[in-house]
Amino acid sequence: MIKRTLYFSNPAYLSKKNEQLVVKLKDQKQDQDHEQDEEKKQDLPAEAGRNEDKIERRNVAKEIFSTIPIEDIGIAILDHQQITITHGLLSSLLDNNAAIVTCDNSHMPNGLFMPLSSNQLQNEKFRAQLEASEPLKKQLWQQTISIKIRNQAALLKDKNISVINMNGWAKKVRSGDPDNYEGRAAAYYWKNFFPMMPDFTRDRFGEPPNNLLNYGYAILRAIVARGLTGSGLLPTFGIHHSNKYNAYCLADDIMEPYRPYVDKMVLEMVGNGEDFYELTPSIKKQLLSIPVIDVFIEGEKSPLMVGVQTTTASLSKCFEGKQRKILYPEMV
Repeated sequence: MIKRTLYFSNPAYLSKKNEQLVVKLKDQKQDQDHEQDEEKKQDLPAEAGRNEDKIERRNVAKEIFSTIPIEDIGIAILDHQQITITHGLLSSLLDNNAAIVTCDNSHMPNGLFMPLSSNQLQNEKFRAQLEASEPLKKQLWQQTISIKIRNQAALLKDKNISVINMNGWAKKVRSGDPDNYEGRAAAYYWKNFFPMMPDFTRDRFGEPPNNLLNYGYAILRAIVARGLTGSGLLPTFGIHHSNKYNAYCLADDIMEPYRPYVDKMVLEMVGNGEDFYELTPSIKKQLLSIPVIDVFIEGEKSPLMVGVQTTTASLSKCFEGKQRKILYPEMV
């Protein structure tokens, strides 16, 4: 079953009742009517004003309710500074392995809440992950970078750009990628990725459409982190990334081959003439569909969120010594 991605961009009170997420939104029309009637009320006699005030209090109290089964939720994105969420709901979302993403004043994701335990064999899986040898982690990173470069090459090939060099680099990646073929491929990839913007540079703090890429990668990161915890792994301890200030090093490692799927979506939006200088509701709506993008793993088609679960489950087996290959998607 594909878990739902929920996006909240208006003031709301989020709570729980009978294992349902209860959404309570203010009726914006009621608020506007209230402001208009407040102006009219100034011209009314004192007694009429008091009666009118009683009526208005009842009207403003009207709110919009909706409910969603908590077990159906995979990701909840909170993108408004006036959203209130109860502790009971937070706890239930985490118990159901949902990822909760918060956004800052510029509407960019800036926080991720994940469950501490979501797998029955967590202790055993934690131990296998933490005791993984350096040679094993370097081999897993080799697989990760090789498929990432192949997926990048597949996108460029669709635009009739030569990828002989990239396909060659993908085959030459050695254990741990000491030759930095990832960096070489990235330089060539981004130089040719946006033909309408020959001077584009991929930079987290760079000019648009970097903002779209940042937003899409943040959603992807939440999906991967959720998959890792669901497979009993610690997102903090990576196979390559090791920044002591990064709580999601493993998520950043495993999402690498999935990045081109976000890139492709952004390229299509830019090519279709979207106003990519701002994160418009239209753009956000499209990027929020990332979990349901079709991917192919071992020849089988599945939604990206399900594909990530396949990938993270295979990684767990690699740590346990049950298999030697991570199952990643390949772009076709």
